[in-house]
Amino acid sequence: MTSKVSVENPAAAAGEATEIRAFTASLPMALLQARESAMRLFRPMLAEHDLTEQQWRVLRALAAEAEPLEVGEIADATFLLGPSLTRILANLADRGLVNRQPVADDARRAAISLTTSGLELVATVAPHSERIYAEIEAAFGAAELGDLISRLNDLRTDLGTLA
Repeated sequence: MTSKVSVENPAAAAGEATEIRAFTASLPMALLQARESAMRLFRPMLAEHDLTEQQWRVLRALAAEAEPLEVGEIADATFLLGPSLTRILANLADRGLVNRQPVADDARRAAISLTTSGLELVATVAPHSERIYAEIEAAFGAAELGDLISRLNDLRTDLGTLA
């Protein structure tokens, strides 16, 4: 059973309180804390390769697909907002890591792909990333990590039906 705490409600009658789950039982906070714990392991490695977390997400999303992706597809895959993604893509293009080609039937849209340099960077960073995953698996357990990722995917799917 989830523990609850009472919080004073100044808008309610004097002395009335509202029950809310304990802060330590907050799903969004637990997810944020777990994400931060994981990213603390990856950030130094990314910095060594002059990459931000967001830039790496974009490169990984592009590397995972055989065909170029449109900007909206990248935004959906990486959970980046349009203005941020636009800046990230401009930076990656300036660095020669991504190509931006107009979509044949609509010049307002663009198809984004990795350049040879982008593919080489992903191939360079990947072994370092995998070493960090090996550390996580050693600390948490390979089966447990696989189960956690599977359960989080299930949670995302199940919660997606509520939106």
